[in-house]
Amino acid sequence: MKARVTRHPLRSAGVAVALLLVLAAVALGMWRPWAALPSAAPIGAAAQGDGAAPAAIAPAPLVLPEHPTVLVFGDSWTYGSAATVRTEGYAYQLAGLLDGETIVDGVRGSGYLKPGLDGPTFGERIAALDPALTPDLVIVQGSINDRAQGEAGYREAVTSAWDALTAKYPEATIVVLGPAPHELPVGAATTRIDADLAELAAARGWWYISPIAQDWITEENYLDVIDVDLGRKHPSTAGHRYLAEKVAAALTELTGAPVTEAGGSETTPEQ
Repeated sequence: MKARVTRHPLRSAGVAVALLLVLAAVALGMWRPWAALPSAAPIGAAAQGDGAAPAAIAPAPLVLPEHPTVLVFGDSWTYGSAATVRTEGYAYQLAGLLDGETIVDGVRGSGYLKPGLDGPTFGERIAALDPALTPDLVIVQGSINDRAQGEAGYREAVTSAWDALTAKYPEATIVVLGPAPHELPVGAATTRIDADLAELAAARGWWYISPIAQDWITEENYLDVIDVDLGRKHPSTAGHRYLAEKVAAALTELTGAPVTEAGGSETTPEQ
């Protein structure tokens, strides 16, 4: 803003300087560039690149009823692949850890862009979900299956699928469980998917749980969690139990309560 011209240049200059000093002090008091800005980053979110990102919305603490109904939606990990019995998969075991009920919808090989072995893409599967279901919580897991599909159209497919999910279950809380590594080191495409999902979830104010950023699977526990033989790099039965406990503990953390390993199972692999 330009200073107004007056008939008393010296006195006016002094007043102008004083005014500028006051404004600068107020601005600094409000801005405080040396103070850390509050973070709205979802738990375990992967670091983002330098590109423009949607504004993050801080998620509200997770609130669930005493005996929640949870829809677990995802790929082969949710399906229960490589567990001795399919119903020993993490999504099924999660019910007992949460003292509730899980509705499991897992399709092997499915992703946001890639159709699965037993069903279509995430978006098409969401469209086919029963609208009469009344889940308190929806967990959307994965998926690493899009890593060979490339970036083109990926975010658009995720956005469309999530829009359909919120329209179908408007009363449900949605938590996104990012892809977990099936092999180490984690591939660049899987890391990109993790970052994309974290960013898109943050823009909606949804909690995002990143098994990659939180180091759920490391070189130390990899063979305890992943069946590299008959399981074709899917979690073993013990691995599914471990994942169920990690998910339950992460959900507990989102409520603001102290984090513990849910269930205290002796099958939890050492980290």
